[in-house]
Amino acid sequence: MILTEDEIINAVCIQTASRKQIRPTDVKVELAWDEETGFTAEVWAGGRNQYLIEANLIEAIILYLNSEYGIRAFNDEVRLELEDEIIAVVTQ
Repeated sequence: MILTEDEIINAVCIQTASRKQIRPTDVKVELAWDEETGFTAEVWAGGRNQYLIEANLIEAIILYLNSEYGIRAFNDEVRLELEDEIIAVVTQ
């Protein structure tokens, strides 16, 4: 299964909104990839911003897979890749 960049952003929005008790539409996410830091995201929510590392992104994706698709995935089954956009590849 492959998740698009938009689905990864949705996953981060839903997880952040749940943690901060706000609406997912009140969360803004920008994904990035850099040779030194790998996959990251900058998240703006509740008037504050924070940076997420790849492990945080994978955690959000795992929760998203479970809630949206009923798929129970584990960390080693999800990997991020850079194609034309950032995607998540899920193997089971």
